[in-house]
Amino acid sequence: MTFNLKSFLKTTLAASLTFPILTAGTSVFAEEQPSQIEAEAALLVDFETGQILYDQNADSQRGIASMTKMLVEYILFEEIEAGNLTWDTEVSISDYAHQVSQNYTLSNVPLRSDYTYTVQELYEALAIYSANGATIALAEEIEGSEQAFVDRMRQLVESWGIEEFELYNTTGLNNSSLFGNHYPGSDETAENIMSAKSMAIVAQKILEDYPEVLETSSIPTKVFREGTPDAISMLNWNWMLEGLSHERLDVDGLKTGTTEFAGATFTGTASSDGRRLISVVMGAGDGFADRGLRFDETSKLLDYGFNSFEQLTLIEADDSVDGIEPISVKNGVEDEVTIVSTESLSFYLPKGTDTADIQYTFEPNEEFFNDQGQLEAPIDAGTVVGQLVVEDNDMLQFIDGDTEQVVPVATSQSVERAGFFTILINWVSDFFGGLRNRF
Repeated sequence: MTFNLKSFLKTTLAASLTFPILTAGTSVFAEEQPSQIEAEAALLVDFETGQILYDQNADSQRGIASMTKMLVEYILFEEIEAGNLTWDTEVSISDYAHQVSQNYTLSNVPLRSDYTYTVQELYEALAIYSANGATIALAEEIEGSEQAFVDRMRQLVESWGIEEFELYNTTGLNNSSLFGNHYPGSDETAENIMSAKSMAIVAQKILEDYPEVLETSSIPTKVFREGTPDAISMLNWNWMLEGLSHERLDVDGLKTGTTEFAGATFTGTASSDGRRLISVVMGAGDGFADRGLRFDETSKLLDYGFNSFEQLTLIEADDSVDGIEPISVKNGVEDEVTIVSTESLSFYLPKGTDTADIQYTFEPNEEFFNDQGQLEAPIDAGTVVGQLVVEDNDMLQFIDGDTEQVVPVATSQSVERAGFFTILINWVSDFFGGLRNRF
């Protein structure tokens, strides 16, 4: 019979580790959740941890419309950060960008083909007014063509672990609105598609890496090219901003989108008492007959996230772990050593959750243990000898797809190696003990 060290260690060291954390059978999506969100898909996520607080068809693939432009913003910030562009860089307008910008059935600021605009001007038009011609102009400035920019968008989302998506243009418009400028291989009716969960990942990435996006996404109104004959008033399509029809003072972003195919969509974000949430609603009506529905449903999600959860610290950093006995040390001046957590572990749980049944376990690092499940001296303080694992369950879901959460555990003190005679005695004891077991 083959000896399995890992199985042995788990059995001997973790058999008693049945730590209560969450009530078995309880779900985040239970009676305290808001009533069904009036949208085809909806998602609520804690920004810092990526923990999912509400999920309604969040893996379904749907049209994302102008929420696509968050990807354009991310790449633009990358270019600024790399020094390839500045906010004052002058951008020429191609015939394609000009033609799209003159279509007033779409969201646009009118662009002249005989004029240049700063990156700052075009970015503000994109972020505040979702201007489609301005978006194309920025994409062409960065990559030379919209097609090349779409290739970069695709690479970007793949680098974030997003596997299912369809991206054909930078604006989120249906191809039928692009005057024949279609991504190779796409047809007249193609449109960008992702899931609510994927859009939350996009939002989380841009907020993590370029939080300055909120400085512009939170502007309710601004005049494009103020003081010139081309001046046009831009009203942010995010009507939850201060002074607009669905004002909510904790909301400061992020991006709306509307097409016939996608319906009304909105990736929102709000911050309250030092905590930030990300919400996504997709297909919340058509955006024309019921223009405020996506904001009403977003508000329900945010109320739920801010009011119905509390953060529970399950494991404190630098604490001895309840239930783990000191670990035996072989050939050391001490016979055993205690282990402590190296990090804290917290989750957001519905208020009043009874922490009763769901368990975490100790997974040892085989590298440090002998066949008897002992640590071999010398051992330094702070040596990570394993981890505590909170297994996947219905209450703890994350947008990155993690199925378990872990906390490394380490030795609390050093144990020096014993002297020669102590080691010799241990060897003799092990030798004769082995003989007894053999016969």
